[in-house]
Amino acid sequence: MLVVLGSSLVSDKWVPNSQLTLPLLVSTITASLTAAIGIPRLKALKMGQIIRAEGPSGHRSKSGTPTMGGLLVVPVGAVLGSWISVSGTASHQLLAIAAVTLAFMVIGGFDDWSSLTKKTNTGLTPKGKLLLQAGAGAAFLGVAAWQGWISTSVSLPFHWSLPLGLAIWPLGLFVFLAESNATNLTDGLDGLASGCGALVFSGLALQLMLRGNSGDPALAGFCMAMAGAWLGFLMHNRHPARAFMGDTGSLAMGAALSAVALLSDSLWPLLVMGGVFLAESLSVIVQVWVFKATKGADGQGRRIFRMAPLHHHFELGGTSERTVVPCFWLVTVGCVLLGLLLRPTG
Repeated sequence: MLVVLGSSLVSDKWVPNSQLTLPLLVSTITASLTAAIGIPRLKALKMGQIIRAEGPSGHRSKSGTPTMGGLLVVPVGAVLGSWISVSGTASHQLLAIAAVTLAFMVIGGFDDWSSLTKKTNTGLTPKGKLLLQAGAGAAFLGVAAWQGWISTSVSLPFHWSLPLGLAIWPLGLFVFLAESNATNLTDGLDGLASGCGALVFSGLALQLMLRGNSGDPALAGFCMAMAGAWLGFLMHNRHPARAFMGDTGSLAMGAALSAVALLSDSLWPLLVMGGVFLAESLSVIVQVWVFKATKGADGQGRRIFRMAPLHHHFELGGTSERTVVPCFWLVTVGCVLLGLLLRPTG
């Protein structure tokens, strides 16, 4: 909280046209109050998380903790963020980002609700969920293409750029799918995804302001509104969590990050700053690939990690949840600083 607030204050003091602190504070306070009011309602509706049996045994005590907390705070960040600018192209872009964020929230909500009604930890089928995510992402990209909002090249550090032409569109769809599922995988420990998400949103906002004319103050303000939403939720989601964000929140988080990065030519900063999200996703991919590649006649294969995603590997190694989460936050701070140092120029 102090890191995000301090960085926004410094930006507002030293960077021209920076107005990051107000949306951050308004969103944080609103989201915290909304969650405080809404979490007891979720509990009363018996929307308790179903803990998967194959997960760490220490997580079984979390069974019954209200889930779908994203439903309480995602609209706060999306709506407040869409009010950063109310005229011109910026206002249309903010509305489009808010719309795709809320669309992914609804998809995650269907998944969470399906899990709750089935009394299992599996909701929508993986294929069905991916198709819905692809549809929402494609709709956003269609509007962006129609309006000419997305550059066909990716800006890199040191005045380099990667010209992609029409390939930017399948890449954009891949980013939506990869990022939303990466944030979803990261949501496995109390406060992990919400804390990392707040830091990455703040980092994207700062690099947009530091890029000057090539950045976008309106999108930076949207990022801070989303950062505030996750900080407000973190007050209730930190260990021991009073509520989980569920797919309702984690999918929306990834969609908002993807949309902002695509419209502001910030794919490179998102890749670097979201290093923890990337590592969590890669740990699952590597674990599954190695297991399948080495599977013998007995149906067993080798495992690189004790358990995937990565945070469970450290948990099963004896590191407590109270230690793993702050360490991942610190790694994210380092990734954000690296992303700021290696931000696109020009």
